[in-house]
Amino acid sequence: MYPNTILDKIRQRLKPLSETYSLDAQVLLAQILDKPRSWVLAHPEAQLSDIQEEKLTTALKQLESNVPLPYVLGHWEFYGLAFTVSPAVLIPRPETELLIEDALGWLQEHPKARKGADVGTGSGCIAVTLAKLLPNLKLTATDISPEALEIARINAKKHAVDQQIKFIQANLLPVSGGSFDIICANLPYIPTATLHTLDVFEREPTLALDGGSDGLNLIRALLKGGGDYLNPGGLMLLEIDSSHGSVARTLAQEAFPKSNVKLIHDLSGRERLIRIQRAAA
Repeated sequence: MYPNTILDKIRQRLKPLSETYSLDAQVLLAQILDKPRSWVLAHPEAQLSDIQEEKLTTALKQLESNVPLPYVLGHWEFYGLAFTVSPAVLIPRPETELLIEDALGWLQEHPKARKGADVGTGSGCIAVTLAKLLPNLKLTATDISPEALEIARINAKKHAVDQQIKFIQANLLPVSGGSFDIICANLPYIPTATLHTLDVFEREPTLALDGGSDGLNLIRALLKGGGDYLNPGGLMLLEIDSSHGSVARTLAQEAFPKSNVKLIHDLSGRERLIRIQRAAA
């Protein structure tokens, strides 16, 4: 009924750029029109104002210049919450929601454990989500990048949890940050040589992706020093690459020999998390 709609035109522009070009077109047009995506689909006859046309033209040029859609939009959804993003931070991904679910389940089973750390916080999606869901949880969120910490602070304020989270610029855990009941981390875990072959290289911050020669440099360092920060009976959750499962588990068992170390699988059966339950004192 409505041939050559705006949505159709956007789809054609995005088709060479993305496997999810149809969804991307809907999300982009919804933002330009400041309407829900359902409204866009229900109103194919919608027209753009001159200002909206300019915004769409700019956005399409950015996308065709290899800028990821979340950076063009300036935000992305994670665990049902909207997070501000920029090229200074990794785009939140659905696989990290598994870490949230495991952490949340453990915290609900341990109501007195209310002091946590999010190491390498990036956009703050882990710390902010946990704080939003558990108003009595206090967190320390660290990142080596001051630009990333600024984005994380913005997200904490956006979701009204900035009083629950202390942001610290640090390489992994702060020197005098105390101890924690739960430590969560989604650290860079892609081997350097592999990263240079991936589409994500130079599209998202290398600092948030490059895990060193074997992809485990930062995970190894956190495991080595984490014993000084994790309380007896506490939990450490580390997101890993699915190819690192057995090696990462061995590293964790060596670092925490008296702890219960498990690999947690995602819905596709991939090894996605290292779960370290430290023995109680």
